[in-house]
Amino acid sequence: MENRRKPAPPAATLDINCDCKEYMIDYLERAFPTRQMRIFTDETGAQRSVPMEDEAGNPVYNPEAEAARAQLIENLCALPPIMSALEGILEHFGHDNVAEVTGRTKRLVSTGDGRQKLESRSTRTSQAEAAAFMQGRKRILVFSDAGGTGRSYHASRDVPNQQQRVHLLLEPGWRADRAIQGLGRTHRTHQASTPLFRPVTTDCKGELRFTSTIARRLDSLGALTRGQRQTGGQNLFDPADNLESEYACAALVSWFHLLVGGKLTSVSHAEFEKRTGLELCDKDGVMKDDLPPIQRWLNRILALPIALQNKIFDEFLALVETRVSAAREAGRLDVGVETILVDTATLIDDTVLRTDPVSGATSHLLTIEIARRRTPVSLERVLRIADNDGTADYLMNAKSGMVALQTRARALMEEKEGTPIPRFELIRPTRREYMREQELFESAWSPIDRQLFSEKWLEEAQEAANKVDTETIRLATGLLLPIWSALPNDHLVVNRIADKEGNSWLGRLVFDDHVVQLFTKLGLDRTDNLPPTDLVKSALTGRSVDLARPFPMCIKRSLVNGSPRIELVGAPPAQLAWLKSIGCFTEVIQYRTRVFVPVPTAAEIVGRIVSGSP
Repeated sequence: MENRRKPAPPAATLDINCDCKEYMIDYLERAFPTRQMRIFTDETGAQRSVPMEDEAGNPVYNPEAEAARAQLIENLCALPPIMSALEGILEHFGHDNVAEVTGRTKRLVSTGDGRQKLESRSTRTSQAEAAAFMQGRKRILVFSDAGGTGRSYHASRDVPNQQQRVHLLLEPGWRADRAIQGLGRTHRTHQASTPLFRPVTTDCKGELRFTSTIARRLDSLGALTRGQRQTGGQNLFDPADNLESEYACAALVSWFHLLVGGKLTSVSHAEFEKRTGLELCDKDGVMKDDLPPIQRWLNRILALPIALQNKIFDEFLALVETRVSAAREAGRLDVGVETILVDTATLIDDTVLRTDPVSGATSHLLTIEIARRRTPVSLERVLRIADNDGTADYLMNAKSGMVALQTRARALMEEKEGTPIPRFELIRPTRREYMREQELFESAWSPIDRQLFSEKWLEEAQEAANKVDTETIRLATGLLLPIWSALPNDHLVVNRIADKEGNSWLGRLVFDDHVVQLFTKLGLDRTDNLPPTDLVKSALTGRSVDLARPFPMCIKRSLVNGSPRIELVGAPPAQLAWLKSIGCFTEVIQYRTRVFVPVPTAAEIVGRIVSGSP
């Protein structure tokens, strides 16, 4: 008898939607108010409501509320499913073009005929996907925490795909250490080019609450693990992005005062308290001393409509930017460690400032000659920015002939009256700068057409690309804490100088006019080894400079009849003839002979005083 088997039934079409609608529908069925309420008046005369019941004690439901709930559920179920970020990327670019390195073992793959199939994945699958990206067969890579452990995705010189990576930080979560670990996958040694890091956010300003938390935790992570905040933040965030910094907390207090004073346009005081439940004033209408902290304020703002969120955040961020801008201009902005990347760095001089008597650790003042080649912005990129920004204008400076692209920047805000201060950002081939609207109108910038702008931009970019900037800087490094008070207090930034050969120096910059003051505070007799131009610069800034030889004197800045002069103090009377012979001049003021050094030739004369002999 012939053995016959029945064929297997055809598989049903696989159609799976993974979304959270069931949770929302369950929430609506349980929490949507459908009970009929009865209003009554209590003993105090206040009106209250209680659920109604029939004669049998069963609850009474409102048919209109039930119909509204049913209609809402019906509309919700009719909406198309919202894809996750991973599925959206795979669906848009195609599974053949995207390398997925995640921890999931199964995924749905769309076929060419519109159907879906279930695909199983293993550890070897992830390895093959990562290899395909490094070989250049797949141009896009998506990896998660599970796919970012023990792997490298940087533009290594040992792999075919050496193109620059553009790392989009999507859904960073709340773990700052994991965010740093993920960023480190694409930025490593022996790479052909450094990656571009781009944190992804939407136009909903309330999302700044989460990016701010990541910025703060990245900064804290770097400070705790390596003592350098910039090591944690990786320069991904501007100080204005941290909404929990000291600048943001001070700006929030100003925002509260402007709100109570009725000087804000986004929301009124009464509406804000009603919507957020935050009370800012007591019963007498006086603002409380214990105002809500910024974390609670940020959390309550998230419950407001998106349009209102954006208006409130625009005003608040304007106050934050005002404080950050003022601190940056004053040199007091604490941004951690700033890295100065240069092409070449040559150590010229190393002066020991201090040696610790206990540990033997030393503090140094390094003189380094650095050379940097400019990297101008391409014309294609600046034109793309102009096309995407509807308010951009092409400008040219009538005095210098330079061009710039004018775009609208976030406005500042006057803290007392809440008046907005409009600002513009000027994008130039090698730098960006901000100007207030009034300053821009009073400047020599004027509009030009696109053709002339393009021609001038190409000329400036080509000239800048062929130019190498060389300068000599001084860096205080080593054990800085014991000499911190002797360092200049008007520039508190810690810098790292790094060249392309891998050399790096970490410390604080010391400008020319601060060198003499530093040596004086530390009790070092090194003025004879300093260039005369540095001595003159320090004197012109108002600091007294000691000249150790050939006899004890000092030079300082003095005002005589309202005009500044350089005075030579402590000159011996017997040497007046020699000092006058090398260019100094004397005046008798209030029966006292004073010696002055002409400013135009001060460097030459001081050099002869320090090195010469009578």
